[in-house]
Amino acid sequence: MGNNTAGEVITCKAAVAWGPGQALVMEEILVDPPQKMEVRIKVLFTSICHTDLSAWKGENESQRAYPRIFGHEASGIVESVGEGVTDLKEGDHVVPIFNGECGECEYCRCERTNMCRDYGVNPMKKAMVADGGCRFRTKETGEPIFHFLNTSTFSEFTVVESACVVKVDPGFPLEKMAMLSCGVSTGVGAAWNTADVKAGSTVAIFGLGSVGLAVAAGARARGASKIIGVDINPAKFVKAQELGITDCINPKGLEGEIKRLTGGGGVDYSFECTGNSAVLREAFLSTHLGWGLTVLLGVHPGPKMLPLHPMELFNGQQITGSVFGGFKGKTHIPSFAEDCMRGAVNLEEFISHELPFEKINEAFQLLQGGESLRCLMHL
Repeated sequence: MGNNTAGEVITCKAAVAWGPGQALVMEEILVDPPQKMEVRIKVLFTSICHTDLSAWKGENESQRAYPRIFGHEASGIVESVGEGVTDLKEGDHVVPIFNGECGECEYCRCERTNMCRDYGVNPMKKAMVADGGCRFRTKETGEPIFHFLNTSTFSEFTVVESACVVKVDPGFPLEKMAMLSCGVSTGVGAAWNTADVKAGSTVAIFGLGSVGLAVAAGARARGASKIIGVDINPAKFVKAQELGITDCINPKGLEGEIKRLTGGGGVDYSFECTGNSAVLREAFLSTHLGWGLTVLLGVHPGPKMLPLHPMELFNGQQITGSVFGGFKGKTHIPSFAEDCMRGAVNLEEFISHELPFEKINEAFQLLQGGESLRCLMHL
């Protein structure tokens, strides 16, 4: 890349959000050099997740902060590193991750969790840990532009804490590696790590967006015998079957269908990918008495509590949550990338559209309209 910009302020294009639901504005911004334990990345590919969509809409008022640069699925090349960064260098091919791994805190040292005390997923966080400041500024006035989910990838250059940057093999195509930042890792990891889906088992997936279909790909790779997809949008069923779903159900008017498809017992594993508490209850009830496991993946923004009676848990069914598929980012994602490149998961299947970065508002509309899985934008 050439290190002529290291230590300098970079002027580049970014898609800036100025208010909830407002069209993103493509404008020139200033990106400061990385500070201690930070990395500045030249973003080459980025895509949009439903979390970006709900944040852009400002659905949770307590998480609003403007101006802001959204985006948390991407891949790129390290432009420069800040003081103290030893595991990354200029020119490395990298994937930013919203759920970081410092490797030193009590969470990172615990094998039973992939949380990190300082760099875990935090939708309230809008600045950097080192000094509480922002690395983005408006070109005209120098006003700070807030960060998002540790990553802020809707910019030609971004500054990310090194705990949230994963180095990948330079031989792997970066357009595919972008898929590992969120959706595919979240879904496949939920099947592999959180649920540990067994060969020959039965699975139900509620919500057939990118995360739900990633669960399907993970369950298929593990040899699940039946993978039932549930969605109110039948247009998603064709793609779902391509990715390993064996039976598709529109829940309207088909009560009891999952039990029928499983001989009356219910599935071994269910995955809730919608963020709807009524759907979560259906996912829980679809599992087999005695051992059924429900994995919660959907983001539930409202104050509603779990739609369960405590005594229902005495039937042996369990429920658990999964963040980033249980992957410890820096430890596990490089080997997961290798698994994908060897064919365990076909990352290309998740890229339904491609657009230039300047058309990011079109990409938002594709996702909002349920027309795309992942729209890969080229910067």
